[in-house]
Amino acid sequence: MSQSTDRDILDTAEAPGRVVITADLDFPCLFAELHKTGPGLILLRRGNYSESESLDCIRRVLMAVQEQQLPKMIVVVDPKRIRRRWLPIE
Repeated sequence: MSQSTDRDILDTAEAPGRVVITADLDFPCLFAELHKTGPGLILLRRGNYSESESLDCIRRVLMAVQEQQLPKMIVVVDPKRIRRRWLPIE
């Protein structure tokens, strides 16, 4: 999906229970613009992460956020903290 547009990715991820994982800062704006209620989003912030660093961030999110909540929220993770926001973004 590396050549897909952000909207194509969101359309593909529309199935219940899915979560998009990205470092693309355009996604939260797109969610707000479209008043999206899903899919969930995990946004990796503040860094050019290696694969192992990315996996560590995702593990931290999975330990901090209940699985059933993930498809209904945006989770922003950086090396020091995790922030959560319910969808849709107003």
